[in-house]
Amino acid sequence: MNASSLKLGFVGLGIMGAPMAGHLISAGHQLYVNTLGKVPAQIAESSATQCTTARGVAERADIIFLMLPDTPDVEKVLFGEDGVAAGLKGSSGKVVVDMSSISPVATKDFARRIEAIGAQYLDAPVSGGEVGAKNATLSIMVGGPEEVFARVRPLFERMGKNITLVGGNGDGQTAKVANQIIVALNIEAVAEALLFASRAGADPARVREALLGGFASSKILEVHAERMIRRTFEPGFRISLHQKDLNLALSSARQLGVSLPNTAQAQELFNSCVAHGGAGWDHSALVRALEIQANFEVGQKAAQA
Repeated sequence: MNASSLKLGFVGLGIMGAPMAGHLISAGHQLYVNTLGKVPAQIAESSATQCTTARGVAERADIIFLMLPDTPDVEKVLFGEDGVAAGLKGSSGKVVVDMSSISPVATKDFARRIEAIGAQYLDAPVSGGEVGAKNATLSIMVGGPEEVFARVRPLFERMGKNITLVGGNGDGQTAKVANQIIVALNIEAVAEALLFASRAGADPARVREALLGGFASSKILEVHAERMIRRTFEPGFRISLHQKDLNLALSSARQLGVSLPNTAQAQELFNSCVAHGGAGWDHSALVRALEIQANFEVGQKAAQA
């Protein structure tokens, strides 16, 4: 089938899903969409066709993308009443691509169930947040058969830059969990550093500028440190979603007999933010948990000793 003639489906048009779907529309593909809430204006005003159910999307599309919050959401969209699986029955050669961040164990089960219907399955979680979704610079970690990956890769290239086939089904989700461990611990490290510098009387903005030129430089220092300094905690990636990802890491670690002590600590700091009303804050607001303990905010003028 010619790539330019593909009919695509997209279920889940939230902060990440809407711009990702938009890139596929801009590439000239016919898109069939479904989402739980109101369809965002940029999609509603485009050439996309709105469907009332995920089943309707799957019946019309050759490749169906999912971008949903959590494992139960994906299971419901796939296998619930009027779900994707119902729309796949009686057809063959279609592909389901789950770009959500969910359980690797559940992903393997979902893949088996979709393949039993006669369709194919990729797990392809992403990293890069709202900025990456809008700029089509997402890192995409893929699990599934190589030939299916090759078929879908041109579409991934419309949404991201660093696209890697990690292994079989579930391995993409495993890579994403590893990514979220690293991101959480980097946020915690940057938060501690800025809080220390600010409490010591240094200008945290200038400290950040100095550190960006050295070995401590990172994307977190570049983007999230600025959020901490400017106090801009509107969500690009909500704390509640990062908590979900760290829960996946910690529960999987228990099953594997692996200790992740610093991941557990980062989760406790997120828990503290939630206790103070911060479930919907951007995950860079982890710094607030440390600030509450210190009774001092990054950027606050330190009292003279």
